Amino acid sequence: MTGIAEFLDRERPRQEAFLAELVRTPSDNPPGDCAPHAERAATLLEGLGFAVERHPVPADLARAHGMVSATNLVVRHRFATEGPVIALNAHGDVVPPGEGWTHDPYGADVADGWMYGRGVAVSKSDFATYAWALLALKSLGQRLRGAVELHFTCDEEAGGEIGPALLLREGIARPDLAIGAGFSYSVVTAHNGCLHLEVQVDGRSAHAAMPATGVDALEAATAILAALYRWRAGLAARRSAIPGIGSPQLTVGLIKGGINTNVVPDRVTFRLDRRIVPEESADAAEAELRRIVAEVATGFPQARVAVRRILRAAPLTPLPGGQRLTETLIAEATRVMGRKVAATGVPLYTDARHYAAAGVPVVLYGAGPRSIEEANAHRADERLPLADLRKATEVVARTLARLLGAGD
Repeated sequence: MTGIAEFLDRERPRQEAFLAELVRTPSDNPPGDCAPHAERAATLLEGLGFAVERHPVPADLARAHGMVSATNLVVRHRFATEGPVIALNAHGDVVPPGEGWTHDPYGADVADGWMYGRGVAVSKSDFATYAWALLALKSLGQRLRGAVELHFTCDEEAGGEIGPALLLREGIARPDLAIGAGFSYSVVTAHNGCLHLEVQVDGRSAHAAMPATGVDALEAATAILAALYRWRAGLAARRSAIPGIGSPQLTVGLIKGGINTNVVPDRVTFRLDRRIVPEESADAAEAELRRIVAEVATGFPQARVAVRRILRAAPLTPLPGGQRLTETLIAEATRVMGRKVAATGVPLYTDARHYAAAGVPVVLYGAGPRSIEEANAHRADERLPLADLRKATEVVARTLARLLGAGD
């Protein structure tokens, strides 16, 4: 398979230019107006010679999932009627840039071998990884089995329900195996689940000169938050046995409320993020948090407290039938990256869980760097080493070639 490396060396400038174009096309989620990015990606893919299926998400369904617009892209290449169908999934939506950037978040600047920009690592890079892995495979001219599909979606930051989950639920895609966007120096076989809850506390407004005539929603909310933070301290003892996962986590990431400085607040809402390790039950994790909130609320009988689930994502664990995929990726990554690459878990949650829920063995591997911290993922100056983009593409291409029957 020496032809793969030679092909990718020749194609490296074109692959990097493709990634830069995606970074320069905003796809922040929220607000989640991501159809324009999908269309740009589709046009670029068509320029590479691919036939691209566009699957627009109905506007009302997109709105129901907190987005303005979304279009799923599917590319299919069948080498033979017999053999496995292997899907490669990456998402084009990104978190908003935030503050603190020293590079234009939509500039795709390159400095010292790193490309900078929002989404360059998570996970627009793997649009480029997977597209060029398939191009490299096609360039071999060898007789292969099965098929490769590219699933490029744009709602991972909103939960993936109208991206991969929709493709699988509606039968648009029926792969036998899947690889999701990931890291170059590890093959991820397990990850955390996640629960997002919104707690709303309603009281009654009153003039600040006469606070006793109202019901202070912030007072009750503060008591609930204090109880949650006290409980959080015990999570460190619930450590997962899976390397790379760590302990469950709880973060209160969003809070709002009040009318004015001189008014007793009549409503306070906050949202919390509870990371669920694979050994935990998502049902039990949610019930535990609801119980804590309800117990504190009894001390504030005049306030009304409601808890609403925003998102619940199951943890990812290996499925039967995925061992060869994992072992082949490990062997090829170790060969190409020049260091030992192993299977591990990560304390994130990803769209891979939707493939697993549909019974499709799935692992994460792609052009992401050694760690989330190194990539500056979800913070200022997100970046990707372009050398790893080239290497990871070779790893994926060689893995696909082996799984589809190519020899050396």
